[in-house]
Amino acid sequence: MPGHSASFKSENAPKHQRRDPYEVLGVSRNSSDQEIKSAYRKMALRYHPDKNANNPEAADTFKEVTFSYNILSDPDKRRQYDTAGFEAIESESQELELDLSSLGAVNTMFAAIFSKLGVPIKTTVSATLLEEALNGTVNIRQLELGQPVIKKVEKQCAHFYSVTITEREALAGLVCRVTSSDKSKFKLLYFEPEETGGLSLALQEDGAKTGKVTSAGMYFLRFPVYRLDQTANAILAAKDPDAAFFKKLDGFQPCEITELKAGKHVFAVYGDNFFKSASYIIEVVCAEPFPEEKEKLREVETQILSKRAELSKFEVEYREVYHRSHVLAQFTEMTARYAREMQEIDELLKERDSIHSSYTAAPSLKRSSSSSRIRAPSLKESEGEEGDPAKESKPSFKDRPKKKKWFNLHLKVDKRKAC
Repeated sequence: MPGHSASFKSENAPKHQRRDPYEVLGVSRNSSDQEIKSAYRKMALRYHPDKNANNPEAADTFKEVTFSYNILSDPDKRRQYDTAGFEAIESESQELELDLSSLGAVNTMFAAIFSKLGVPIKTTVSATLLEEALNGTVNIRQLELGQPVIKKVEKQCAHFYSVTITEREALAGLVCRVTSSDKSKFKLLYFEPEETGGLSLALQEDGAKTGKVTSAGMYFLRFPVYRLDQTANAILAAKDPDAAFFKKLDGFQPCEITELKAGKHVFAVYGDNFFKSASYIIEVVCAEPFPEEKEKLREVETQILSKRAELSKFEVEYREVYHRSHVLAQFTEMTARYAREMQEIDELLKERDSIHSSYTAAPSLKRSSSSSRIRAPSLKESEGEEGDPAKESKPSFKDRPKKKKWFNLHLKVDKRKAC
């Protein structure tokens, strides 16, 4: 899955005639998203700069492979290319994924500065890590259902977890969520077993900030569940806020995998920060105790899909009235509708986030998405490298012994000495 959107232009992209993206990735025009993604990852791993430090041809191939994938992985760009070729795509603004582990110190610093300024940087998982997973040399920890684990992962490193589920749990559905209380950047990854005994990356979700919490989740509920990628929209918002509003839900696309089979499944948390480690809480729960949440999620996402279709029609009407702004009554009415649509979309997305965060086994959290704001366990409250129990809480203000105020103290003054 594509992660954070990048704003770096492919300045060094070759100016000669480009090859067909399908040809570059070795896939057919009717290939599925998963087939395209699988072909890209295999080629990217083969030609990655980490493995071809002194091979300029491999570097060019890596850029070409990445460029092709950026077209075919985006539904709109793929449709435009299939219709009118490269002319329908702004080739100069194509984005490249950055592997932070392959950047030098100076380049990493510049990338971090852009990220701090609010420019979303698209990053990819380190090729070295993917190769280790493919070779089966990564350390995998056992994770029990409903037992949150608190950890801290270093930058460009990953913690792997295996979860074993029964047939009944597989039929009920599975949810894996990772949260962080700070501004950490991380990716939640799901790996599939290879015949060789290794693991290949199948799904990827980038942590997204919702309020004061950064979270990422994967929902295998045996019906189409959607993910929302707003990174491209974030860049568009700086250029044309109206266009960004009308395309806000374009990144609302179905996940590639909707259900898991009984057996062992492997997830990983990847540290995606430029310089520092990422503290996180990971929890995997069976969806059986959450029947209301499943129905509400299906209902809310259906409403979001309907709203996406409405926005497409509304944009045409809005543009027409906008250019006839001298008709004050129509312009005022359309502006008011614009504000209402924006509010309704925000409320739907907030409700969806609330449903997502209700998938937890923590007894202190209410599972109803219609309840008050849900509070996740604080990393500071339960800090521990190996998930140790939380430290004893400090006494409350009321429990603390009252201190006498200075003006109530009986001071003895020695009159023989100056005060």
